[in-house]
Amino acid sequence: MITAPQLRAARALLGIDQRRLAELSGLSVPTIQRMEASESIIRGNVDSLMKLIGALDLAGVELIAEGATSQIGGRGVRLKADFDPVKVLGGDDAGTKLAARSVP
Repeated sequence: MITAPQLRAARALLGIDQRRLAELSGLSVPTIQRMEASESIIRGNVDSLMKLIGALDLAGVELIAEGATSQIGGRGVRLKADFDPVKVLGGDDAGTKLAARSVP
């Protein structure tokens, strides 16, 4: 399981764009764009999700589930459990604004 924010953060940590992630995973750029535009948990074809997660794993990204600890350590980013996008972006549509932001 992977969320759209995790995907965007993973790509940012790797310093790659959507095109490069598409190449690494064997998926199309529009598929990566659709996944990153998801509201939360990415839904889709299981094969595509496995390709994506496998490519991130090979590239050096460890996906950490909510409440879990990292198995092998290393650098990473995690939102605090009490994260509130309104504090960062302000307004009632802060969640929408946050989801609309993407790393090019």
